[in-house]
Amino acid sequence: MRNLLFSAASVLLAGTTLVGSAHSAEPPKGAAHNIVLVHGAFVDQTSWQPVADILTKKGYRVTLVENPLTSLAADVDATKQALAKQDGKTVLVGHSWGGVVITQAGNDPNVSALVYVSAFAPEVGESLASLAKAGPPTEGGSAIHPDAKGNLYIDPKVFPSAVAADLPPEIARHLANSQLPLNHVAFEAPVDVAAWHDKPTFYVISTKDKVLAPEAQKSFAARIKAQTTEVAGSHASLVVHAKQVAEVIEKAALAK
Repeated sequence: MRNLLFSAASVLLAGTTLVGSAHSAEPPKGAAHNIVLVHGAFVDQTSWQPVADILTKKGYRVTLVENPLTSLAADVDATKQALAKQDGKTVLVGHSWGGVVITQAGNDPNVSALVYVSAFAPEVGESLASLAKAGPPTEGGSAIHPDAKGNLYIDPKVFPSAVAADLPPEIARHLANSQLPLNHVAFEAPVDVAAWHDKPTFYVISTKDKVLAPEAQKSFAARIKAQTTEVAGSHASLVVHAKQVAEVIEKAALAK
C-alpha cells in the first residue's frame, strides 16, 4: 500500500492541494521547464507533493517518480523512464536515498542540473551501505533493521522522532507504521556513474536531520561543489520547508 498520508501533510503544512494545480504563471525565460522529483526510502512519491504543488503553480512541468525500492537498477530505470518523457531541459531532484538514484541516472542529456535534498551523494564505487558506515552515526540510521526477507525498515518506535520530529505526531506515527521497505540489494549496490561531476549541483542541508547527519550532508555538498542552502528541519524538511526547497529547485532551473 502506497503511503498517501504525506499528502495530508501537504495540506496541513504547505497549504497545498493533493494534486498539481493548473499553472497560472510561466517559468523565467531560459529556465528548465521540467522538474523530476525522486523520493527516498521508507516513503512514497507523495513526500514531494508540497514541493510539486508550489512548482506546478509557477508553471513548471513536474513529474513524481514512483520508486519500486527493490534495487538501485530498478529505481534508476523508473527515473530514466520519467526523464525519457521530458521535452527539453530538466532539473533532477533527489531526497535521501533518491540522491543515490539521481547520481546514477543524472547523466541523461536532458538533465541540466541536479538538486540533492538531505540526500546521499556517492562517488563512483560507493553505495548507500558504505556511506552509512562511514558515519557519523545517527538515531535514525542506527534504527534501520532488516526483516526476515532482507527488507530494511526504520524501527517504528524511533521513526517519529528520528525522521519526522517536525511533522504533526499523528502524521509521523502513521508514516512509521506504513513504511515502504528498501531492499537490502539496493542498500548495498554501488553506483558506476556520478553525474554530479558534469552537472551544476545544488544541495539543501537539513540542520536538524537525525537520519543523515548534517555534518555528512555538508561533506557531500562540499565534495560535489554544490550551491548550498540550509533549512532548520528534520529529514522530512522537503515537506515542512517545501517553500525553501522549491526556491532552490527554481535556482537550479536557471543553472547554465
